[in-house]
Amino acid sequence: MRSLDIAATGMQAQQTNVETIANNIANMTTTGFKRQRVEFQDLLYQDLKRPGSASSDAGTIVPSGTQIGLGVKTAAIYRIDQQGNLQQTGNTLDLAISGNGWLQVTLPSGQTAYTRDGTLGLAPDGTIVTGDGYVVQPGIQIPANATNVTINASGQVQVALSGQTAAQTVGQIQLAAFPNDAGLSAQGGNLFVQTSASGAAVTGVPGGPGFGTVMQGFVENSNVNVVSEITNLITAQRAYEMNSQVITASNQMMSTLTQLR
Repeated sequence: MRSLDIAATGMQAQQTNVETIANNIANMTTTGFKRQRVEFQDLLYQDLKRPGSASSDAGTIVPSGTQIGLGVKTAAIYRIDQQGNLQQTGNTLDLAISGNGWLQVTLPSGQTAYTRDGTLGLAPDGTIVTGDGYVVQPGIQIPANATNVTINASGQVQVALSGQTAAQTVGQIQLAAFPNDAGLSAQGGNLFVQTSASGAAVTGVPGGPGFGTVMQGFVENSNVNVVSEITNLITAQRAYEMNSQVITASNQMMSTLTQLR
């Protein structure tokens, strides 16, 4: 019976849906996290009678035909790049991006990764790094005798040095933007890498055309809406249960057939 296989694809699809929702809820407090959404597509159809085929020698045609669907499949898991709420932390080196753009990070392999997690700190040599110690490009160093660090909305990093009255500019934060942010490949650790689907990175200064600004002393919270996720979870659970009931009903129908004498 086709219904057994069809319902099985429905259960598999809803399992993927629940796994995605679970990941969203698990990361509801992850800095810079972007929630994901599953998209489904129907599978191929089996034509028992093709629509538009001839039904007689007189030229009459079948108006609708007989097509039986074979179930559902996961088409994609999209990342929703909606801006998360900005939270003030009071940490001088924390940065939140308000608008479009990604911080650029140099991995130990030399590859460039991208992140919205602006929880930053200093390496032993004074270089601005991520929480994992990866250098934030273009590698800005804060002098050891700096008494204050200021990062303006345009990404200019200025320091006040001991014994000097005028602020000194020590670097410029640069952001990266992509034609398709959803095409970036997640690597874990709040890091993403470029793919052919994302397109090539375009770099620029914060506040420039196509780029957001940066806010010192803030971080971007996860954009997960707990109420929506719980609602989606209940819907997915009900859909899973209904598909399981289809399998139960189909199994009972097959049992009826086998009991015929």
